[in-house]
Amino acid sequence: MKQILCAFFILTVFLCCRQQPSVDSAYIGEVKENRDITLKVYSLSNNASDFRDILQFEGIEYLKLSFKGKDLANKSYHLTVKEIWDGEIKSDTTIINSKESYYKQFQKINDTVFTLTVIAKIIDNKLKMTFKTKNHVTQQFDVIQSEAADYSLRNIAVTDRTEIKYGEKFCLLAYILPYEKNGIKYYCAVENSGQNIETWGKEFGIKHYLVFEMKFE
Repeated sequence: MKQILCAFFILTVFLCCRQQPSVDSAYIGEVKENRDITLKVYSLSNNASDFRDILQFEGIEYLKLSFKGKDLANKSYHLTVKEIWDGEIKSDTTIINSKESYYKQFQKINDTVFTLTVIAKIIDNKLKMTFKTKNHVTQQFDVIQSEAADYSLRNIAVTDRTEIKYGEKFCLLAYILPYEKNGIKYYCAVENSGQNIETWGKEFGIKHYLVFEMKFE
């Protein structure tokens, strides 16, 4: 029987949904797929508004995710990214595979809680992203220079009410351009579409986006 990860995402989200939290420890929502899995989302309180303003001024997107599961200890994790251009997957590469860590203490999760911090910023027409667990990995990706200001980091796992299971890959995040209609740019229309994320380019005419997938095993 497949083990189901009881996943709690406690997220500090800046600039992701283009919304500002209005109360301290603002509760956004909860998803219960069944008795074995619960998903809770929180935003940053207004007490950190100065920090949030600095991030916005610098064009930095910051996302903190905390996973909790009673069987999470001693599991490894694998984070990958697909780059999709003009509706076609051009690459599918590994960002972090804990099993391959040089340091043995980083090869498996040693607690029932696992935290992943993601920081993204476009610098010199390149997307620079840092993924921080106990250690950190930084990678750069190409972007469409003329549309660099329109990219947005989206939390797909929460939006899609994802059921996370051990040994199964799931879509965690996406870094996307908006869907444009009648001169208006839409982000939530894309992530809430229910469409297969790999077909967004063809469904919405999005020229380029990144899909980040993860697996615990």
